[in-house]
Amino acid sequence: MKKFRKVLDGLTTSSPGGTMGSPSCGSAAGTPTAAPTPKEIDVQETLVSENFQLCKTVRHGFPYQPTSLAFDPVQKILAIGSRSGGVRILGRPGVDCYCQHESGAAVLQLQFLINEGALVTACADDTLHLWNLRQRRPAVLHSLKFNRERITFCHLPFQSKWLYVGTERGNTHIVNIESFILSGYVIMWNKAIELSTKTHPGPVVHLSDSPKDEGKLLIGFEGGTIVQWDLRAKKADFRIYYDEAIHSVSWHHEGKQFMCSHSDGSLTLWTLRNTTKPFQVTFPHGKIQKDGRKESCKPILKVEYKTSRSSEPFVIFSGGLSYDKAGRRPALTIMHGKAITVLEMDYPIVEFMVLCETPYNNEVQDPYAVVVLLEKDLIVVDLTQSNFPVFENPYPMDIHESPVTCTAYFADCPPDIIPILYSIGAKNKKTGYSHKEWPIGGGTWTLGSHTYPEIIITGHADGSIKFWDASAFTLQMLYKLKTSKVFEKPKPGEGRAAELGEEDPFAVQMVSWCPHSRIFCVVGISAHIILYRFSKYDANTQIVSLEVRLQCEPEDIITPSENENNPCFSEPGSHSPQPHHQHPLSPGSRTPDGAKDSIPCLKVKDKMVRVPPGYQSDLVIQLLWVDGEPPQQITSLDLNSAYGLLAFGNCNGLAVVDYLQKTVILCISTLDLYGATDPYQRLTRSPRRNRQSTSEHCMRGLSNFYSDSKKRIRTSYQSLTELTDNQQSIDMERSKSPTSESRENSFSRSRSSSVSSIDRDTKEAITTLQFGESYGRKSDALPTPCLWVGTSLGVGILIPLSIPTDQEERMEDPVTVGPSGAVQMLKGSVLRFGFLDCNGALIQSPYEVWRDLNAPEDPDRPRRRKLVHFSPSSSQDAFGEGHLAIVCSERQAKVFLMPSQSCLFVHNITESSFVLRADVVSLCNSVCLACFCANGHVMTLSLPSLRPLMDVNYLPLTDMRIARTFCFTNEGQALYLSSPTEIQRITYSQEMCDNLQEMLGELFTPIETPEAQNRGFLKGFFGGNAHTFDREELFGEAAAGKASRSLAQHIPGQGGVEGMKVAASGAVGELARARIALDERGQRLGELEERTALMMTSAETFSKHAHELMLKCKDKKWYQF
Repeated sequence: MKKFRKVLDGLTTSSPGGTMGSPSCGSAAGTPTAAPTPKEIDVQETLVSENFQLCKTVRHGFPYQPTSLAFDPVQKILAIGSRSGGVRILGRPGVDCYCQHESGAAVLQLQFLINEGALVTACADDTLHLWNLRQRRPAVLHSLKFNRERITFCHLPFQSKWLYVGTERGNTHIVNIESFILSGYVIMWNKAIELSTKTHPGPVVHLSDSPKDEGKLLIGFEGGTIVQWDLRAKKADFRIYYDEAIHSVSWHHEGKQFMCSHSDGSLTLWTLRNTTKPFQVTFPHGKIQKDGRKESCKPILKVEYKTSRSSEPFVIFSGGLSYDKAGRRPALTIMHGKAITVLEMDYPIVEFMVLCETPYNNEVQDPYAVVVLLEKDLIVVDLTQSNFPVFENPYPMDIHESPVTCTAYFADCPPDIIPILYSIGAKNKKTGYSHKEWPIGGGTWTLGSHTYPEIIITGHADGSIKFWDASAFTLQMLYKLKTSKVFEKPKPGEGRAAELGEEDPFAVQMVSWCPHSRIFCVVGISAHIILYRFSKYDANTQIVSLEVRLQCEPEDIITPSENENNPCFSEPGSHSPQPHHQHPLSPGSRTPDGAKDSIPCLKVKDKMVRVPPGYQSDLVIQLLWVDGEPPQQITSLDLNSAYGLLAFGNCNGLAVVDYLQKTVILCISTLDLYGATDPYQRLTRSPRRNRQSTSEHCMRGLSNFYSDSKKRIRTSYQSLTELTDNQQSIDMERSKSPTSESRENSFSRSRSSSVSSIDRDTKEAITTLQFGESYGRKSDALPTPCLWVGTSLGVGILIPLSIPTDQEERMEDPVTVGPSGAVQMLKGSVLRFGFLDCNGALIQSPYEVWRDLNAPEDPDRPRRRKLVHFSPSSSQDAFGEGHLAIVCSERQAKVFLMPSQSCLFVHNITESSFVLRADVVSLCNSVCLACFCANGHVMTLSLPSLRPLMDVNYLPLTDMRIARTFCFTNEGQALYLSSPTEIQRITYSQEMCDNLQEMLGELFTPIETPEAQNRGFLKGFFGGNAHTFDREELFGEAAAGKASRSLAQHIPGQGGVEGMKVAASGAVGELARARIALDERGQRLGELEERTALMMTSAETFSKHAHELMLKCKDKKWYQF
């Protein structure tokens, strides 16, 4: 806790034009600047470095670029591997875990140690990893790196500790799972095939033990060779040579026959009685053509052959469709008896797996579902119903249904907003799902004690908005809004899409949401803004549209001397943007020279429309084309429900709209915002003289990066939407932009805003806006509504507003805008404003309490606006004490005292990089400034002293997607789009990190392994010696010797010790381990007792039958038999 005493300047007053804050008021971190005044300010700061720690919490969405799939039939958890080395493990809703291989190598195959709480991963760098899943944060226990051979296939028999590993050379190695050491037992390819064979059989593509005898290993080679290897005798029982390449093999549970899938689209069925030729060859999708030949078919990549007690066997496979049908979608085929069902998929099939009731491969399988992993989706098909419906997926796997273009994160929302959004959204849910419970129900998850309502909003390329319930580390979609319904569908060859090659004219750039008033605002790529109000009732409405001409168009060079004596807010003239309240020209209007002029990019529906309950459009604002130039992208937005105002800006200027009266109250160029207080001597030029200037030079420096990345989403948001995951720097991403020639060096260069002159063609963009109660001038005694404006040249401007207070007057009298009262300067583009009272408490923006405008009128209780204000003077003993204003730019943060405008503290955040995102957030009943830099650093600063509290190099390389979607929120949380399909949530709160273990789900729960079916005495006695196979005797070091050290290298993992520490940190872990040990011991004792009882019963039965046979035969003569 630290106390600050600061002498403030409260005696000076200024002219109405305001004064410019000196940029030299301090440069060291948190350096105070003294000013002679008798007043004192005491702020007790409670946040210290120990309150902060950065760590990942949970990842949502579909695993990007999936490669492999595995399922534990006892624990009922699912694992998905990805090309970037990630592994997602899913159980019941709430059980969702993400693991990452340090190498980043693609995960080729996954194998669960069934009901053991462990997972084996085989990666593309020829390394095997053993993951411990008995802890909330899985970790690697062992790794085994193959040096001379490439891994192609792995197989782990149920309840075995020996893993079979097939390689590209055709050899099969055996790994001890417990020690992760290679056995000396190796099945060499040249021993497996006949000596007379002249060609190499190819890589191993299949390994499985025979259901009939665990001592027999079936090896499938890619070239078409299948070998059953006798592990005891170390020789081949039989060899099959087939003409077509093999992709997969699947056993019948009795172990007497198996099925293969081939590259020509055929399925072959083989019996062990006759392995010289296939028992059956079928082309499921190959029809006989007119000339008698069969159609050529695509390869069947995988087949599963599963038996059922109550019906015919299931044969399920992917691929095998005929080549001749162009545009046919990928399909999964289910053959059940004579019925063939083809399930077409939206995306290519990566892998599928049939879920069965039993983990034993020698029992009737009874399949009940099939999990299908697609390139961009995960679906589960119900096999128990004849129409094969899909299960409703409880995980948020459709975040990327349309590419995500922006995100917003709100923690500690009003508690009633989530149920209301859910009730509205539930009415539009899809139907036709299976009525059965989601089959992947493993793990345990409980609602933690540190939970509060959280909402994530995602904006998408197709103009849709999704509201997600993000409470308690889960993610469930609440409500979906389609902004494109406000507009007419653009005709091919017309509109902005045709002019600029725009594929997504409705793409969402940014959103602004007030949870209290439930007013929602969307900024789109076509320079349009839609304001929505929430209603629980449907309505017939006419969409109100405003058109704004926000375009600088001076024909003559304006010199500083000509503008020097102009008033701060001149009348709209030749060099000010023009508002248009009506539709001056039709959407097809053009100027005499053929250029588009005074038309919007999109056409709003002009007829009455029926809108359902939920968010209903109240106002549409569109910027207009000017002389053939498209409107510039909107770079900043803010709305305030208490004021009834909406402000937005771009690189041309600023506009303020009264959305209650549906009028434009201010439309002004950035230059005119300053009037006589312009800190720069600049010359402006018309965009008509250089059309490239508005599109390529409208923003520079970083400002240019973050604001520009919003402003120019047309050319750069593809890096968000393209499904590529190259971890490139932002500079590299920017170099791909079509407009990169003039900006490629502007991203990383250092630029100070204290220069005395600027390039003639430089545009100053509005980068951030904030409504709030403040002091417009130094002489003000009471706070009034104000608009803070931040620009790309590091200037903060304060604009006072005069808003009628009476409700009736508010709807009739105009809102007036005063001249700018203060100008503050910082280094770099201004990113964020924040406000504290003189005790250091955060001042919230005023808001209007939500009221449903479509609700039936109550004559006794007329609807009136109810406003909630947070005045800076409310926490003071007397009026006029003022408040603190925090201004953060891409390089610097400053704290000012209002109304004196004295700079109290200044901190240079970074010299070598720049800030991408900054927010004033609440944490631990206090506030701080959180920043995310382009070099990947996440840092926090105390308020108001701006002391560094945390600085973590979190992301070594920041790409465009992360830079655009990173956002902070209260309670120490943040998120970003880690891939085109996944949202990564992180926390920078030490308290959250400490409680993380209890908030995450448990992957492993102690479950008794199902018992194997009784084989019966005679079947067990005469059924062979399948249960007498001892792998330890064959593969152990005593019998097989040691493997060559150069073949593979064992790498011990850190997860073992760490996992034990984590599990041992609480009594729960100890009790769980003790219970597991007791369960396992009791299970073994129970199995022993059952076997003993079974043997005694069988012996008594045998004795009884023998005695009866003896009595029957003892009096017979020998010739009577």
